[in-house]
Amino acid sequence: MRWFGRGRRRVEQDPARQETLLRDLRQRFGAHVPGPFGEQARAVAGLLEGDDGLLVAVRILREFADTACSDLLAQVDQLRRRTGHGFAVDRRNYRPLWQAAGPGLRWSLFELPGGLHPYVQVAAAVTVVGTQARRTVRVTDPDPLLAHVFEVLDLTVAGWEYGRVRVDVDGAALADGLISAARDLRAAMPDEPPPLPPPVRELMRRNNTIDVYAPTENRVAGAFNPGREMRESLLT
Repeated sequence: MRWFGRGRRRVEQDPARQETLLRDLRQRFGAHVPGPFGEQARAVAGLLEGDDGLLVAVRILREFADTACSDLLAQVDQLRRRTGHGFAVDRRNYRPLWQAAGPGLRWSLFELPGGLHPYVQVAAAVTVVGTQARRTVRVTDPDPLLAHVFEVLDLTVAGWEYGRVRVDVDGAALADGLISAARDLRAAMPDEPPPLPPPVRELMRRNNTIDVYAPTENRVAGAFNPGREMRESLLT
C-alpha cells in the first residue's frame, strides 16, 4: 500500500492490486462471456471500489481511447498506401475524418486489442468515474480524463452516423453514461472546465432522434436524441 501526494490530495494506492483487478476484469467479462452486456457492466462497476477501483476505471478509459486512436491511425496509414490520399486524425474531433474517409474506415471498437469492450468494461468505468466525480477529480488529473470521456463519446456517435453501427440499448446506454459522466466531472472540477470539444458543439446544434433497437431483436425499443441530451446536460 502506498500513499501518493497530488498537491493537496492524498491518494491511497496499491499498484499491484490495480494490475490484478484490471487483469481480472479483462478475463472475466466481455463479448467472450455469456450474459447481457448491461449485467456484466453492472458487475464490473461493483468491483471498481475505492481509490484503486477509481484509478483502474480511469486507466480503462485512457487505454480504450488510446487503442482506438492507434487503430484509426493504422487504418489511415493503410488508406494512404492504397489510395495516395492522406487524412488527418484529430483526437478532439474524429468527425471530419469519418466524413472524409468513412467508406474506407472500419469502426472497430468491438474488437480492439486489450480485451476491453465498450459496453462492458468501458461502460462500467464511465459509471464509476461519473457517480464518484468529486473523488475522481481528487485522485487523478481531470483534464485528460474528461478528454477521454469526450473522445469515446465522439467515437461512439461517429460509429452510428458513419460506421454503420446499429444503435442498440447498450450503445445508447454507453452514450448516455458518457454524457452524464462528462457533466458530473465538469461540475466537480476545482477550476473552470475546458471548453466543450468541437464534435459536442456540432451535435448540440442538431435535434435528431435516433431509433434504439433491442440488443438481440430487430425491433425498436426506444429513441435517443444525442444533441438534446448534450444540451440539457452540458449547458446547465
